[in-house]
Amino acid sequence: MSSNDEIIKTENLTKVFGSGKKAIKAVDDVSISIKKKEVISLVGQSGSGKTTLARMLLRLLKPTAGKIIFEGQDVTNIEGKEKKAYWRKVQAIFQDPYASFNIFSPVKKVLLDAFKLFDNKFTKEEKWRMVCESLEAVNFRPDEVADKFPFELSGGQRQRVMIARAHLIKPELLIADEPTSMIDANLRSGILELLLDLRDTEGTTIMFVTHDLGLAYYVSERLLIMHEGKIVEEGEADKIISEPDHPYTKQLMADVPKLSEEWLLE
Repeated sequence: MSSNDEIIKTENLTKVFGSGKKAIKAVDDVSISIKKKEVISLVGQSGSGKTTLARMLLRLLKPTAGKIIFEGQDVTNIEGKEKKAYWRKVQAIFQDPYASFNIFSPVKKVLLDAFKLFDNKFTKEEKWRMVCESLEAVNFRPDEVADKFPFELSGGQRQRVMIARAHLIKPELLIADEPTSMIDANLRSGILELLLDLRDTEGTTIMFVTHDLGLAYYVSERLLIMHEGKIVEEGEADKIISEPDHPYTKQLMADVPKLSEEWLLE
């Protein structure tokens, strides 16, 4: 892979929590590379280190060692305006959407605040039109949800608001941590297709973070299998599913009842 094809890569990325005998190496010397416009999944069970790795890529956690290179630039230690510019290009959908909300802000303010990343390039009318379009894209009627507060929404509804925010910003890299975990089964397929459509229409690179190998196979071109802080297997989704190599990957395979689109409706 040439450097021109990469949107982000890590070099020997490591994160250690604690010190001495109580130190826990959550991410251990991980080097990965993600191509522009690629849809990739980082797969591992709880405690594998996948969310810690994702939060470092988002610059929400500072690495203990190693580097993060985004579009050829070292972003490992950026702060201030540089970090704001980075967050315009790199966005997230978290597994726990409630933590992403200001509990005192209604939905419309949560979405309108996203325009702070754009340096006021849109008029008030343009902003509101874009907010409405993004809410409609996730099956909301803007007049019904815009004035509601987080505690008035279900977990799935809060998740859809955060997906609407990502749809609004249209980042270059979207990191989606269990993005459909709280969404009803009848909406799950449509929401995944909406996220994938960002790649087709906006050229967004998408990294799904999930424990579910079935979902990963359905949405991804390539898989990264993570276990105990390390990437233990990576490659094309079809190849890993048909010929898993690492024992941990085989264990994940055993936990998947079906690898088909029918999974989305179960």
